[in-house]
Amino acid sequence: MRKKSPWIYVPFWIVISFLTLFPIYWLFVISVKPAVDLFTTPDILLTSFYWDNYTEVLNDRLLRSYMVNSLIISSGNAVLCTTLGFFACYALSRFNMSGKESIFFWTITNRMAPPAVFLLPLFLLMTQVYRFGDFTLLDTRIGMILVYCTFNLPFAIWTLRPTVDGIPRELDEAAYVDGASPWKVITEVVFPLCRPGLAVTLILTWVFAWNEYLLAATLTNFNARTLTTGLSEYVTTTGTEWGIMAAISIFTLIPALIVFGMVQKHIVAGLTFGAVKG
Repeated sequence: MRKKSPWIYVPFWIVISFLTLFPIYWLFVISVKPAVDLFTTPDILLTSFYWDNYTEVLNDRLLRSYMVNSLIISSGNAVLCTTLGFFACYALSRFNMSGKESIFFWTITNRMAPPAVFLLPLFLLMTQVYRFGDFTLLDTRIGMILVYCTFNLPFAIWTLRPTVDGIPRELDEAAYVDGASPWKVITEVVFPLCRPGLAVTLILTWVFAWNEYLLAATLTNFNARTLTTGLSEYVTTTGTEWGIMAAISIFTLIPALIVFGMVQKHIVAGLTFGAVKG
């Protein structure tokens, strides 16, 4: 059916693309308009560009520090979750442990709970339990990286397990016969074959950490505030700076698009790897 009449699907995908891209386009329209024009009759077509909103964002030292915090926290969390998730999936796949299916299900339950449930326990852990003299994990980049592991690490394990399970154990056995050590089997046999799945896990956990707002707004004050929490600073009692907020939102989209573009060739392969086993 698809080969005989491919044009049937064209209108459908046009509608889907329009519904997906129009909010982003409208966000850009708001970001290039002065505040006065935002409360007049909406104009979908752009006739002029007001770049002062972007200039104010770029000149704001606090927003630049928030963006650096977001990049460090998101990247650190993505690398940590992907690395730990890979080794956890390798252990679940290769070792004959009793109750490993229960362990796998237990890790997923952390992802099922809403983040608001963990706010109070995480706050108490960061301020009282994990306290080293005058140093606490509250409002630190390291603390936020570890906090995001609570939700992203179970997701990484869930995403990577089909990938690791799809690699035949015979490859491991052949490497052992050739004299390879367990570490070499992991790094030179299993790891290279898992690259598509690792790329997908890395990008998804990075995006989840980059877009997160609730935990960052609650567990950070100044030193580790992220770019998403910076939006709330433009909602004041005297009014809301819609143009500046839209410009910040555009800036939050750019790094995600760059990361997606870097690993896009691995996304489809990683999502389907291990789906069919012979």
